[in-house]
Amino acid sequence: MNHQNPNQTRTAPKRSIQPEQVLALGFLVAIMLGGLLLTLPVASTSGSSVGLLGAMFTATSAVCVTGLNIVDIGLSYSGLGQGIILVLIQVGGLGFMVFATLAMTMLGKRISLRSRMLIRDSMNQNTLSGLVRLTLWTALLVFGVELAGACLLMIRFIPLYGVGKGIWFGFFHSISAFCNAGFDLLGNFTSVVPLQNDPLIIGTLILLIITGSMGFVVIMECAGRPFNHTKLSLHTKLVLLSTAVLLLGGALIFGVLEWNNPDTIGSMTVGNKLLNSLFQSTTCRTAGFCAVDQGKLTDSSKLISCILMFIGASPASTGGGVKTTTFSMVLLLMATVASGREDYVLFKKRVARDVVSRAVTIIFIMLGALIASTCIISVLERRSGMNLIDILFEVTSAVSTTGLSALGSASFSVPSQLLLMLLMYLGRVGPLTLAYALSKRLSNAAQNRIHYPEENIMIG
Repeated sequence: MNHQNPNQTRTAPKRSIQPEQVLALGFLVAIMLGGLLLTLPVASTSGSSVGLLGAMFTATSAVCVTGLNIVDIGLSYSGLGQGIILVLIQVGGLGFMVFATLAMTMLGKRISLRSRMLIRDSMNQNTLSGLVRLTLWTALLVFGVELAGACLLMIRFIPLYGVGKGIWFGFFHSISAFCNAGFDLLGNFTSVVPLQNDPLIIGTLILLIITGSMGFVVIMECAGRPFNHTKLSLHTKLVLLSTAVLLLGGALIFGVLEWNNPDTIGSMTVGNKLLNSLFQSTTCRTAGFCAVDQGKLTDSSKLISCILMFIGASPASTGGGVKTTTFSMVLLLMATVASGREDYVLFKKRVARDVVSRAVTIIFIMLGALIASTCIISVLERRSGMNLIDILFEVTSAVSTTGLSALGSASFSVPSQLLLMLLMYLGRVGPLTLAYALSKRLSNAAQNRIHYPEENIMIG
């Protein structure tokens, strides 16, 4: 009788795809599908030839809510093409899992456990309870804010462009601002520079950008308890504090550096100088709109912009960057080491050590990608005469999914444009995926019972 070895019949367990991999693939599929749709002749205006590279660059920038363009959105795409771009921006800003949840809820479908795990990861939550309700309320609040912003923008756009075009411009720019995408339809790559002296337009865009960059959970928590700040969570308190410091601090620095620059805000009235300084600080939260020519900023202002873009928005928001809380954790680490304390304490609450470890890791990985990409593009563009600060500005804008440009992405060579596309994708998906992966690795580390001898290393 032939006895079969049980080890030979044992099949290897199937490896299921991880939630972070699903999210990364979902964004990639959205980019490919959007790019193919934008190559259709009906998506372009008559006489315009967008091309495959232009369409894919636009789709990548839209899904990654960046705003960098090598094609003039306002002049090259038809109404259908602009509608496709707007859908891609909304999907990229809210996340495709939010739309999938809305669709399944409307169809009466049950949300599976796997779908709830994807929602949890996409919204940066720690629990599975109440996720569907949170998603529905988030979508309702987002659409309400975008509608209110569109109505305010229509007050100016309808007199300027007529009823039909004014309504369309109102909705497009409201959604683009809330999603921190930076796409505009004004044409000639001017963004909102022609409207820089309009307080209603600039002020509305500032409010939309800030609201979208704070994070859905923070918005819901503030909306639910607007007058009871003592019960706000530690995360919400940190987001509000860091956002206020970065916005006001950035505005103050820009105002000082550009106050007498006639090419930016130097020729404006005092009120418009202050407003546009705040707008520049706000748009560096990865929004991508610009009210002044970024190429005419002083080098000091460009460097400050790079720092603000690198920090970016807050977690579970429509913006990119390493996130305000990540940067705050590095500052907390420095303060804790300098003071000689053992615990990381913030607002009389102790922060877990693995949170600080993840923050430091994300900062250094993103910083490494930023430096390496800047070096590569500087080599690729060595014959173009581009300044290093302008290349750093473009790379930082791409990897942080901001969308500001000092030179214009169309002025870069094709290899550099392809690298910028990759940076936009990595900037949108990379920090999320990295955060999820590190969270799982660090949580599993508690199961490790092997401890090696300790020895000191000299530092400094």
